Amino acid sequence: MSTYVEAARLTDVPPGTGRNVDVDGRPVALFNLDGTFYAYEGVCLHRGGPVGEGDVEDSVVTCPWHGWQYEVATGRHTLDPTIGLRPYDVRVEGDAVLVAIPDQP
Repeated sequence: MSTYVEAARLTDVPPGTGRNVDVDGRPVALFNLDGTFYAYEGVCLHRGGPVGEGDVEDSVVTCPWHGWQYEVATGRHTLDPTIGLRPYDVRVEGDAVLVAIPDQP
């Protein structure tokens, strides 16, 4: 099961951008592509960089630490689609962006 937790307000993540947010003690990379929100574990697979702080261009985010790139819509690595960021479900209620965080056992 998962619990939806408010991660941001709509105005916090303008279209075409991303940001790292803390959701229930977890780093989450939150992105807005043309009004559709995506959320992933906010730690780059390469060296643990804050992937949500990377530049978003043409629906690809580039990790600011070492340049690893991910497709925002899928979270998959652009050069090796067999690996990718762990996704989280997202929904918008009013002006709140909610992220589903799996409940701890």
